Amino acid sequence: MTDTDATLFSHVKPKDTPYRSDGLRDFFLYRDLGIAKATHGKVIAHLVKANHPPTNGTGWHRHVADFQIVIMMKGWAKFMYGDNVTLVEAGDCVHQRPGLVHYLFDYSPDMEYLEIVSPADFGTVDAEAPCAVPPVTPWT
Repeated sequence: MTDTDATLFSHVKPKDTPYRSDGLRDFFLYRDLGIAKATHGKVIAHLVKANHPPTNGTGWHRHVADFQIVIMMKGWAKFMYGDNVTLVEAGDCVHQRPGLVHYLFDYSPDMEYLEIVSPADFGTVDAEAPCAVPPVTPWT
């Protein structure tokens, strides 16, 4: 192992990495936690939070990744996994197995989750809808 292969120490403070709107979805805000840099792209960890009310959600898709978990920190989100609606609430942890077709279609205004994925440059591929998606809950 060379020095360039070694995982680095990382300590990121909120002021070091503000939330940004240029992530995968424009209706979410993303805060990088420095893990991709520290692991030389082996893993990414970021906080994701609601930017504005849901309209069409993420659409049906799957990720090209070896590992992915979502830990809901605040609020809630509703996902479709196949034809099953899954409510993910604060404190819940979801392991999305590689290739799992899913759709995040509704979430609370205070929704915030930690997402950890390997590799850091994972891909997202649109997928066919296995079923209809329920309507969203309007924000009041």
